Amino acid sequence: MDKLDFKKADKAFYSGKQGRWDHITLPKLSFLSIEGKGAPEGPVYAAALAALYPLAYGLKFAAKAQGKDFVVPPLEALWWSQKLDAYTQGRRDEWQWQALLRMPDFITQEMLNDIREEATAKLTKKLGASALPPLEKVALTPIKEGPCLQTLHIGSYADEAPVLAKLHDAIMPEQGLTFAGPHHEIYLSDPRKTAPEKLKTILRQPVKPA
Repeated sequence: MDKLDFKKADKAFYSGKQGRWDHITLPKLSFLSIEGKGAPEGPVYAAALAALYPLAYGLKFAAKAQGKDFVVPPLEALWWSQKLDAYTQGRRDEWQWQALLRMPDFITQEMLNDIREEATAKLTKKLGASALPPLEKVALTPIKEGPCLQTLHIGSYADEAPVLAKLHDAIMPEQGLTFAGPHHEIYLSDPRKTAPEKLKTILRQPVKPA
């Protein structure tokens, strides 16, 4: 059985060069998604991921039983705030986000409903109803970003701010571009196993003519 791996099938979507912003156009893609607000190291974000991953792996195993397997891809997230400088200046409690895991086109809403029911029963038995992650908030969401600027950032997440400030204040104005959607990150490294200075993150900004 062939196993779909997005990082190999769509290599350009998961790669870049540090210090260079490349133009890339994204088609409509399907994601498991969950929204929230607060710092990424906070409890709300942690609970969101605790809901996202059991459903993603449940869908993987359900698809494999039907003869269609896939690699659960890297975590992604869209980030925005009411004030743009809350992001570039690191006021993390003001950040709003949508955590994402990309799904193949053959994953359906019916499959998600079934897996959500199974996961709810399993986690209720294991954790108790009061400790359940917010499984009911996870949705199957199509996203089409279209034209974007994309780069590879190597280093701590906290070091992204000046890179993004340069993009917003210099690169985009010089190219006659403005924002066409929220800031997008793809986490290629596992922060539990990787030193902060070696973390690899794709930074992406949907754009349109100013």
